[in-house]
Amino acid sequence: MATQVIVLNGGSSSGKSGISRCLQAILPDPWLALSVDTLVEAMPASLRASDAGIEFAPDGQVIVGPEFRTLDAAWTEGIAAMARAGARVIVDDVFLGGAVSQQRWQKALAGLDVLWVGVMCDSAVATGREIARGDRVRGMAAWQAEVVHEGVAYDLVVDSTHTESLVCAQTIATRVGG
Repeated sequence: MATQVIVLNGGSSSGKSGISRCLQAILPDPWLALSVDTLVEAMPASLRASDAGIEFAPDGQVIVGPEFRTLDAAWTEGIAAMARAGARVIVDDVFLGGAVSQQRWQKALAGLDVLWVGVMCDSAVATGREIARGDRVRGMAAWQAEVVHEGVAYDLVVDSTHTESLVCAQTIATRVGG
């Protein structure tokens, strides 16, 4: 069966977005790239700083409330529907709940051919990227570096600490069935 969905899971500033763009450039078919950042940006501003939506604590922790969970569930099901309708999709996500987050995706993507990819990055390197980006709460990369991988099962793991996004994408592309 041809791979229909590639799920990239890693902490903030681990390199997922760069890898996703490189995958779009090197894979032979068109792939949609959808990120949890897109979901957050699409939310009303009132939910981007509230206990009902999503909050970014000063120490970098991310706290999600019931409205965010509702929208996230709809977003996940929507991505699954696009894949079932024939779109190939790269999902760039941050499994804040580790294995529980993966189980949510597994349920939504049931019956689809999914490649689960862990994007690892040394906490210090991710923190440096976070500072350079300037658009993240400082501490988020360090806080997420390990927790997002707890209990998560992968088909493939790439480490972007010292490996360029293109090389990581090439490694992933060799595992994409088509």
